[in-house]
Formats: sequence, structure tokens, C-alpha cells
Amino acid sequence: MVIEIVIYAAVSSAIYAMLAVGFTLIFGVARVLNLSHGTFYALGAYFTYTYNGLLKLPLFVAALLAIATVAAFGVAIERVMVRPLRHSGLAVLMITLAMSLLIEQVLFLTFGSETQNVPSLVSDKVTVFDVDISGQRLLAFGVSVVLISGLWLFIQRTRLGNAILAVSQDAEGAQYMGININRVFASVMGLSAALAAAAGVLAAPFSKVEPGMGLLPMTKAFSIVILGGLGSIRGSLLAAIVLGFSETLVGYLISSSLTELVSLVVILLVLILRPAGLFGKHVAF
Repeated sequence: MVIEIVIYAAVSSAIYAMLAVGFTLIFGVARVLNLSHGTFYALGAYFTYTYNGLLKLPLFVAALLAIATVAAFGVAIERVMVRPLRHSGLAVLMITLAMSLLIEQVLFLTFGSETQNVPSLVSDKVTVFDVDISGQRLLAFGVSVVLISGLWLFIQRTRLGNAILAVSQDAEGAQYMGININRVFASVMGLSAALAAAAGVLAAPFSKVEPGMGLLPMTKAFSIVILGGLGSIRGSLLAAIVLGFSETLVGYLISSSLTELVSLVVILLVLILRPAGLFGKHVAF
């Protein structure tokens, strides 16, 4: 049972990490809390369903196209809604929350309240240390590791990545150096949306695809960034592991109905004991 707990906890942690890293990235660079982040997760799953189930595109193509569509949608939200209000953190909170609620209603009116079925990219089961686990879960873990590693390399090795890093450290100074901060903010929003959408695409085959599916991932991401420290990618990764393993242990040893309480308990304990989180700071990297 120990091996089974470790495997399933690792998969959960990987999904949470993709959600939290994107959420932390936009805060660490643009200094805004995007409450529509869970919506990107839901849209990733729904666009995959639409492109594959309704338009009959190959599943792999549908998944990639879904991620690209959500990334473009994230950029559009930043340019049309977030950018004019970026000077006010409260205004950004309200507009992104309103956008999240609006999209949830659009999904409800378009697809109904019933759960949609998204097929697995890998349908076979794999035996790992005598534990049978679906290939889709292993794929989710592997892709998560690759995407997060790729994001780190992108930030560290590319010109745009260096601009993102500079803005996260000192936006005003970066602007004086000739960096287009609006382009950086839009790029970061697109990256954040793409990561959340990828998490939704990968998790959709083994989770419920329904209009309200973005709320719980948003809660998880918020819990993780509070535990890890707002703006800290390293903290978010560590917190995702802590939350993933904690929920899996509670589910296996106590009751699966209590797993959703773990993230709420984490928020309360951290706010009481260590408000800055594990690695709280003001830059993303």
C-alpha cells in the first residue's frame, strides 16, 4: 500500500504543481492575483472535449489545440480586462472572479450540467512495483515534470525569459532598460493559462469534466501558493508535494471524503502560524 500511496500522491502533486506554478508566476511578475486561474483548467478540459468529441479531431491534436486556445484566451484577458485595472489589486481580483463565474455559466448553458467524457491519451494500465496504475496518470506525471522543467529553462535561457525575470525583480527598472512590460505581462498570462490548461487536459480523463470543475483546482492552487509563499516558484513546488501527499494519506488512511478539507486546513494553519509561507518573497524566481 505504501508504494500505491507514493505513486498516486506523486501524480496529484504533479497536477497541483502545474496549477500552482502558473498562479505563482502571474503574481510574482505582475503582482496580481488571478481568480480566473481555475477557469483555464476547466477550459483546457472542455476545449479538448469539443475538439475531439464534437469536431472529431485526433485526441492528441485536440489536446494541443486546447492548450493553445486557452493560452490565447489568457493573453486576451490580460490585455482587455487586467491591464486597464492593474494599478488596483482589488479591481483585478473582482474582474477575474467575475470572469470565472461568467465562463462557468457559459459552460453550463453550452454543455449542460452533466459530466462529459474525455478519453485517455494513454488507455493501457502500467504495473509499477506490483501496483496497477493507469497510463494516463503516469503520462500526467511525466508531462508535468517536462513542462515545469521547460518553463524553468525558458526563463533562464531565453531573451523573453530574461525579460520576465527582470520584470519580476523590478518592473520599473526593467521598463527604463527598454523592456516592454506589457508584452511581458501578456506573455506571463499566456504561460500561466497554458500550464493550467495542460493540467486540465491531463487530468480530465480521470476527473469530472463539469462546468464547476475549476473551483476546486483554484482552491488547491491558492492553498499551495499560500503555503509555499506568494511569488515563490520553489515554495509552490514544495507545497504542491506536501499537499498532494497529505491528501493521498488522508484519503487512504482516514476517508476519501475528507481529502478536500486538507487544503482549507492548510490555509488556516499557514495564515495563523506563518503568514509569509515557506519561502515567501516578492519575485517569481
